[in-house]
Amino acid sequence: MSVYYSDDQVTLYHGDALAVARELPDGAADCIVTSPPYFGLRDYGVEGQYGLEYSPAEYVERMRALFAELRRVLADDGTLWLNIGDSYAGSGYGNHDINGDKWKADAGLDRRRDRQQKMKKALLAENIPPKNLVGVPWRVAFALQDDGWILRNAVIWQKPNAMPESVTDRLSSRYEFVFLFSKSRRYWFDLDPIREPLVAPPNVKGGLFKRGNDSYVSQATGTRQGNWDGTYNEHGRNPGDVWSIPTQKFPGAHFAVFPPELPQRCILAGCKPGGTVLDPFSGSGTTGLAAQRTGRKYIGIDINPAYHDLALKTRLRDAALDFGDGA
Repeated sequence: MSVYYSDDQVTLYHGDALAVARELPDGAADCIVTSPPYFGLRDYGVEGQYGLEYSPAEYVERMRALFAELRRVLADDGTLWLNIGDSYAGSGYGNHDINGDKWKADAGLDRRRDRQQKMKKALLAENIPPKNLVGVPWRVAFALQDDGWILRNAVIWQKPNAMPESVTDRLSSRYEFVFLFSKSRRYWFDLDPIREPLVAPPNVKGGLFKRGNDSYVSQATGTRQGNWDGTYNEHGRNPGDVWSIPTQKFPGAHFAVFPPELPQRCILAGCKPGGTVLDPFSGSGTTGLAAQRTGRKYIGIDINPAYHDLALKTRLRDAALDFGDGA
């Protein structure tokens, strides 16, 4: 395990996620928030990277093995938030480097063609012919569930500004999943920081607060205003499992990032104040940025040191006050 950077708030490890996880102590993290490379969508040009497996079964097993180890690293009352997208059979591997540029070298093109052919054969072997939506998120979720994780929510991350797609024989994709897992039946979870503002029912003025099991009361007058269906909290309502969060452009080189608001919401609800957040696929450091904003410590792992350099110069620059060459 190689410590790439460390200070009082941030620790970055360079290496394979599973290899690094095996060397982390029990309970080192209070919360895991991550978005692993999606199956069959990008080739980042680094040996050992996730997402380049030839079949969904291989990808799912690799995810299962990693999170089985991370389950030990997670505190008993910790939560795991897993953002994962889907892919279509026959879409092939995109070829990009850290700058988002397509590889133009013949060796890179040959590598892509070879992977495409092997992937096609593997998908057919699993009875997934071209044009099928593979269903990777749920395959991974069920594998983790079978492995002992408790699947608590399947949050829909709806993208109001999703990129348009050129397809004409299906609907364009405008959402991804964020799965909430716990390792124990009782775990740290705080709704208050992410509650949504209340909307008063018609003809009700002033704030409302709960009285009894079936009524709500005007905060201004103290008089009963009517029946209330469901649980009421004066701090706001439960945000539910559909989150409309716009994507954001990132001026750095890493092109597959989620908006900071997404991991920030997960951390506020699923990590105790002052706790430690872990991302085994740190990338541009978006989860680390969200951890900083919410007063949590951060552990990031990435197989590509160039992404750590990028994160320290952008997302994590506030933590890396003495950052020089990334060593």
